[in-house]
Amino acid sequence: MTVARERIERLFELADEVHDENPERAKRYVERAREIAQKERVRMPSHLKRRYCDSCGAYLVPGKNARVRLRSDSKLVSVRCLECGATARYGYGDDKDS
Repeated sequence: MTVARERIERLFELADEVHDENPERAKRYVERAREIAQKERVRMPSHLKRRYCDSCGAYLVPGKNARVRLRSDSKLVSVRCLECGATARYGYGDDKDS
């Protein structure tokens, strides 16, 4: 694992730890992780890519500042940021590529 990827993982761990007490600091950790990924030209790991809002950069915690819904008819996970109102949709199931 590269140094940049390790730093990104660590920043997300820190964001998870401090989110309850200081959501602005968690947002800053996410912002810094995104800067590192962009500067070092490293892909953000997919499991972390879904933990922040693309629109406002908030660290998303389901039940606190994010609403997560499953749609079985279209096999979609819908994640709505409660800070800015943006919605992200991801596929799930066997045919998630289509």
